[in-house]
Amino acid sequence: MLKEIILAFIVSIDTYIAASACCNSGIRIPLSSAVIIDLFSAAVLWVTVTMSDMISGVVSPHTCHIIGTVVLIIIGTLNIAKSFLRNIIGYISEKGGISLKMGNLSMFIKLCLDDTAADMDCSKVISPGEAVILAVAGSFDSAATGLGCGGSDISAAAASSAAFLCGAAALMLGSLTGRKISSLRRDLSWSGGLLLILFAVFTF
Repeated sequence: MLKEIILAFIVSIDTYIAASACCNSGIRIPLSSAVIIDLFSAAVLWVTVTMSDMISGVVSPHTCHIIGTVVLIIIGTLNIAKSFLRNIIGYISEKGGISLKMGNLSMFIKLCLDDTAADMDCSKVISPGEAVILAVAGSFDSAATGLGCGGSDISAAAASSAAFLCGAAALMLGSLTGRKISSLRRDLSWSGGLLLILFAVFTF
């Protein structure tokens, strides 16, 4: 069960960062929207871990171990790169070097650069529909992580249950501490990528 808890904690970091960003911008996430985000993330993890277990049934354990480790390291590295990109764009924007205009960018790219873009109608409230978009955009890491867990003896049910609980805690903490975290003016989602790499290397 320890692996499932660690995995759930790691995939919930992005949820915490998103909730913090919304809180800092005065955007409220109602209970209904929070439940949608949390359930979607847990469901995606359950489906992908189950799929990875099915794949591991037709591939040798050693091959699954190698593939899973490589996939998790790649996902972790991409998360770190995305975080650095956010920090660089934020730094240049503060210096007045660029004016970030995201009107013509896809919603997925907008959310990669700024979690508050989920509030598409600028109502300062994440509606259920906007929560679905935010959940889908945030689920790619969970999906890739789940698919990389084949042959690792991780229970899909236990991992998704832990992800639901961790996700709920992440949303609550993000809403409570968002202003303090965001005042650091640094994107901290790189920590999730680093933990994912460590998870792949030492516990996978």
